[in-house]
Amino acid sequence: METASIGVVGGSGLYQMKAFTDQTSVQVSTPFGLPSDEIVVGTLAGRRVAFLPRHGRGHRLLPSEIPYRANIHALRQLGVRHLISVSAVGSMREAIAPGHICLPDQFIDLTQGRPRTFFGGGVAGHLPFNKPVCADLAEVLHRAGKKAGAVLHVGGTYLCIEGPQFSTLAESNLYRSWGVDVIGMTNLPEARLAREAQMCYATVALATDYDCWHETAEVSIEQILRIIDQNVGLAQEIIRRAVAMIPDGGDCGCGSAIAHAIITDKSLIPFEARRRLGLLLGRHLD
Repeated sequence: METASIGVVGGSGLYQMKAFTDQTSVQVSTPFGLPSDEIVVGTLAGRRVAFLPRHGRGHRLLPSEIPYRANIHALRQLGVRHLISVSAVGSMREAIAPGHICLPDQFIDLTQGRPRTFFGGGVAGHLPFNKPVCADLAEVLHRAGKKAGAVLHVGGTYLCIEGPQFSTLAESNLYRSWGVDVIGMTNLPEARLAREAQMCYATVALATDYDCWHETAEVSIEQILRIIDQNVGLAQEIIRRAVAMIPDGGDCGCGSAIAHAIITDKSLIPFEARRRLGLLLGRHLD
C-alpha cells in the first residue's frame, strides 16, 4: 500500500491537489467503514502526501454525514502523522474579511450526535484536548501563508455547528458575544479524532463570508463559492510551501498523546476492541 507521512483534508471547493505528480488513488477500508472517498497519494514539494476530499468528490456529503472516524483511521493507515485541514468558514469578526485566512488554535463544539472518539466498546480512554491544534504545525502554516502572500489571522476560535443550515441572526449574535472568530461545520470531531490518532493537526480556515450578523452581509452559496474559487489556488500554494517545511520528526508531543490515556484494565479489553483499535493504540494495549 502507498504511504505518506503528511495528509491534507480538503473542504468545500478543494477537491484535488493540482500540483501533485506521480499520483495514485487508494481505496482504504477501516473498522469504522469507508472514508469519504478514495485517497489520492502524490508527490508535492518532494514529499509523499495523502489527500482526501472531506465531502467526497462532487461534494456529496453533508457535514453530519462525513465518516470522520473512517477518514482519520484511513489516513493513519497510510502513515500520516501531520494532518492539514482546509475548511471554508464564515467570519465572526470585521477584521477577518472574506478572502482572508485564519489559523485557529481553539475550537468550540456545538455538533450533535457525531461519533467523536475511537474509544468505547470495552476500552475507556481520556486524553487532554485543552490545546487542540499542534502549535508546531500551525507555525509552519503561518510561515507558509506569509510566503504565499495570504492575509493571515493567527490564532482564534473556530466554532463548529451542526448545520447544514447557516445560523439564525440571533444565533450569530450570540456566538459573537462568546468572542469566537470563525464559524464552520466540519473541524469537529475531526480534530478530536486526529488527537486520538496521535497526529499533528492544524487548520487553514478560508473566510468566505461574514456570517449573517454583519449588516451588509447575506450568506449565500453563490457568494461563498465565488470566494472559494478565488482562494483555492492560494490554499494550494500554502499547502505546497508548508509540506516542504514540515519536519520528518519533532518533539511537539502529538505523537504520544495517548500514552497515558487508557484507564481500562488491559486484561479486560475484549478481542474485538483490540482488533478495532490495534492500529491506533498499538503497544498501549499490552
